[in-house]
Amino acid sequence: MEFTIHARDGAARSGCLMFARGQVDTPAFMPVGTHGTVKAMTPEELLASGTQMILSNTFHLMLRPGIDIIRQYQGLHDFMHWQGPILTDSGGFQTYSLASMRKMTEQGVMFKSPVDGAEVFLSPELAVEIQQQLGADVVMVLDDCTPHTASRSQALDSMQLSLRWAERCRTAHGRHDSTLFAIVQGGRYTELRKQCATELVDMDFSGYALGGLCVGEAPDERLVLLDSMTEILPEAKPRYMMGAGRPQDILEAVRRGIDMFDCVLPTRNARTGFLYTRKGLLRIRNSRYRQDTRPVDEDCSCYTCRHYSRAYLRHLDKCGEILGARLNTIHNLHYFQDLMRGIRQAIRAGNFAEFSEEIYRMQSLDAETVA
Repeated sequence: MEFTIHARDGAARSGCLMFARGQVDTPAFMPVGTHGTVKAMTPEELLASGTQMILSNTFHLMLRPGIDIIRQYQGLHDFMHWQGPILTDSGGFQTYSLASMRKMTEQGVMFKSPVDGAEVFLSPELAVEIQQQLGADVVMVLDDCTPHTASRSQALDSMQLSLRWAERCRTAHGRHDSTLFAIVQGGRYTELRKQCATELVDMDFSGYALGGLCVGEAPDERLVLLDSMTEILPEAKPRYMMGAGRPQDILEAVRRGIDMFDCVLPTRNARTGFLYTRKGLLRIRNSRYRQDTRPVDEDCSCYTCRHYSRAYLRHLDKCGEILGARLNTIHNLHYFQDLMRGIRQAIRAGNFAEFSEEIYRMQSLDAETVA
């Protein structure tokens, strides 16, 4: 991977990640393809939305279908028919979400499979090996994700374990062609975040992710933590905020120099009838759209908005038709990629602050506001 910064506007920066499989313009949003598919989307539809890179998950793919099957296709790209770059999460967040079913040790994490209840062990070395066998372009270290409610002593222990695991991942990765990213942990404690970032920078990874955020902490607290880490992370290497998907969270993170994002929010919201527009959030299940002949967003050029009305999408949703989920997802991912294109253009033009203010002015990003 090569990372180049082409433009700056304050701390915000626009550039590109170059991989053997293609270019990813930054700031970038990666749709989540947990099981080797972005739900309801074909790879061709992802490309049409402007998606250049996706995220998939080591934890789930090692359980189903299993690495032996994916190896028969020489990796995940051919297995799922996606030829662009792929970043794979190591499984740290999934084992965090299965806290009641896991046992953490220095060696790794033992957990009961949510698929069949079988005991499964994941170590830092195994997490790297599996991601390499998947053919991931960006490999993530295995970390211990710290809950935002953790005490300082708990956060310290977790952070130190993550640092030791990061070093083991770095050794296991060796001189492999894939790119290895570290993950900064430390809970809600600024000094621990700074310490973790400093020690990871000393280990010299190719990129740095900010983990353990967007897990229930207050937005203002998150921004303080972001500021504490980005002032330490190298300017010349990409920065990735894991799990950030609300448009306002992306804007504020870009303002602080973050380059990469992923989240299930646009696809999950699409399946539950929440659609993003330039004027706010639209809940398609609302009765006001029963006879609405307009597209979801009259300024949107996606396939859904060019061919279908709000009334039709509401009808599909009320009937539980699969096509409704597909069309909603096409629209939401197009909105997010349009947002990222607008962010990149604004940074290059030197008016990112004005661009952000206009988005905030035009819409309330949490509440349904579309008439």
